[in-house]
Amino acid sequence: MLPQDLVASARLRYLGTSAQKTRLVVDLIRGKDVGEAAATLRFTKKAVARDLARLLDSVVANARQKRQDVDVDRLYVSTVFVDGGPSLKRIQPAPMGRAFRILKRMCHVTIGVGERAAAAPPVRRDGEDESPRRAAPAAQTARRRRTAGVDKTGAKAAAKSRGRRGRATRGKT
Repeated sequence: MLPQDLVASARLRYLGTSAQKTRLVVDLIRGKDVGEAAATLRFTKKAVARDLARLLDSVVANARQKRQDVDVDRLYVSTVFVDGGPSLKRIQPAPMGRAFRILKRMCHVTIGVGERAAAAPPVRRDGEDESPRRAAPAAQTARRRRTAGVDKTGAKAAAKSRGRRGRATRGKT
């Protein structure tokens, strides 16, 4: 059942792959922004990802059609689920006159998108906005502190663990 607070939804029925294989890809996009979900589906190496990308495009088009004032950048995949569909029963010939049954499974996919609230700009506790020029030097010094001496100690430890022939030894020094 779809929640009532959705902006739009779409359903792909009788998709020619099993629900288990489809759920592997669907779990990758659940809760993500629409743009991020589309990019994830585009670079996923599963055959069903192409069909899910088309379904996601359809949901975005439904949202634009339903409400003209919707901001597509604030849409996110709020609900997505996969239901099993009917199975086609087929016969595979087997040795000695026997036959094996093959089930060609199908599934139904439903995607619903919601709209995130507009994010307020971060405000400091004392009421002044944080200047990016002030924050950058502090971040750089913190980075310098974390990386100081890493090369020296790492090189010493590697030299100690090597044996006579330059390979790492197993507990022998």
